[in-house]
Amino acid sequence: MDSLRVRLSHPLRRFRLDVALDVEPGALALAGPSGAGKTSVLRAVAGLLRPEHGLVRAGGVTWLDTASGLDLPPERRSVGLVFQDYALFPHLTVAQNVAFGGSGRTGALLERFRISHLARVRPGELSGGERQRVALARALAREPAVLLLDEPLAALDADTRAHVRGELAGLLRELALPTVVVTHDFADAAVLAGRIAVLVDGEIVQAGAAEALIAAPTTGFVASFTGANVLRGRARPGPAGLTEVVLADGTRLLSASAGRGTVALVVHPWDVSVALEAPDDSMQNHVTGAVASVAPVGNRARVTIGPLTAEVTAASVERLGLRPGTRAVASFKAVATRLLPLDR
Repeated sequence: MDSLRVRLSHPLRRFRLDVALDVEPGALALAGPSGAGKTSVLRAVAGLLRPEHGLVRAGGVTWLDTASGLDLPPERRSVGLVFQDYALFPHLTVAQNVAFGGSGRTGALLERFRISHLARVRPGELSGGERQRVALARALAREPAVLLLDEPLAALDADTRAHVRGELAGLLRELALPTVVVTHDFADAAVLAGRIAVLVDGEIVQAGAAEALIAAPTTGFVASFTGANVLRGRARPGPAGLTEVVLADGTRLLSASAGRGTVALVVHPWDVSVALEAPDDSMQNHVTGAVASVAPVGNRARVTIGPLTAEVTAASVERLGLRPGTRAVASFKAVATRLLPLDR
């Protein structure tokens, strides 16, 4: 079975990139903040960056082995690379851009990506979604053994992004090529890839399915990346076997998770309820403040109160009259939290 094996160690400006990846047929999302080293990994696989130490092997063929001095040039690596800005040639037509990728498959690829009617159009006349399809067709014209996508949805507006994300996910499943998708967006990573590797400061801090990262983040950054609230504070023993966490503003919260010293308290938006007054129930934690924002998400809404974002129904927003400036209380249970060591 074809697979991609990557071992890299290379000094970057602020830290050392030290990565080990094994990518089976299918997509792996390499996710993390800007400047974490994600694009450097793609460049090393494609042959555009020679690492200080490294091994890259695809489909049983070694492309790079610094220990033996082997370093195949980019043109000898069977890679389809789609850049963040798509990097189409502005002076060439759509058909010419795709043909530049290789061989005589241009017509079939134009048909496959539903861009045959754009064959004689130049990139400057295309929409963002159309440019992406042209870039993908050009990458696949090489009949690559490995596909590398650098922020493939970043250049699209929100409405187009949601549609193209679904299209691209279906294409990647159909291709079943070892694929690395670089992204800083959790929704993109979760939809496009079966596995996510989170890269922070040159190191993979956690890898697994999206569901695993949501359920059991190992760092505050991973929790924040998946959409959780991350509150920083100092932990100490609290009442009834709970842990008390004191935030910088003096707010005191309780967690059923053990911790001591400086910690990140993690709670997901769907575990936070909103009311106009603190409820008299099993919720131990209450944060009172003015509503900063109300963002509709389908038939639900994300309501931000102080440092917390709650996900509630649109009906609740209307019933409570939640608007920016409204005084409200965000509440959650101690058992809905996790305490994690503070990221370095």
